[in-house]
Amino acid sequence: MDAQAERPSGALVSPAAVRNVEPILARLRAHLPCTGRVLEIAAGSGQHALAFSTALSGLEWTPSDPSPEARASIAAWAAEAGPANLRPPLALDCLDQGSWPMQVFDALVCINMVHISPWAATEGLMALAGRALPAPGGLLYLYGPYREADRPLAPSNAAFDDSLKARDPAWGLRDRDEVVALARAHGLTLTLRAEMPAQNLSLVFRRV
Repeated sequence: MDAQAERPSGALVSPAAVRNVEPILARLRAHLPCTGRVLEIAAGSGQHALAFSTALSGLEWTPSDPSPEARASIAAWAAEAGPANLRPPLALDCLDQGSWPMQVFDALVCINMVHISPWAATEGLMALAGRALPAPGGLLYLYGPYREADRPLAPSNAAFDDSLKARDPAWGLRDRDEVVALARAHGLTLTLRAEMPAQNLSLVFRRV
């Protein structure tokens, strides 16, 4: 996140969020229900939460992030231009079950977290999704880069993976099939793999 481009005061700007908001929104429009409750995991700067809740006005959008700085940014964006369906951010940490909300949702959205966190965070995400999406058709949307056994890793993603591991050895691109298997263990089935700009993927899972 870019702390030098704060708009409004206290709101951080993520260049990645600016670049990918429209392609992701197109996928969400196609697969999210028209009405219902959405929980966004690792919402970061809050730009996605603001854009998606504004565009998808029938959905109650609840962002979350374990970082106090991120939650302050989310709140700042919401105070500036947030619609009525954008809820205050939750201090949810996938590594801490005590921070997980007890309510149920129609969908969970998680963008660019799986590779920038330890594997235990993805395990927590899937356990949370298994609990928070009890109804048939409940949807989990993931966005980001992945390793895939049946496709060569793009040079840009290989370099990105190296840079992530240099920052933290517990980070790095995950194997898509391992993520799919983990989701299946919590009652969620992969129903869509879609290629996105900059060598990213949209993965949609549903409770069936």
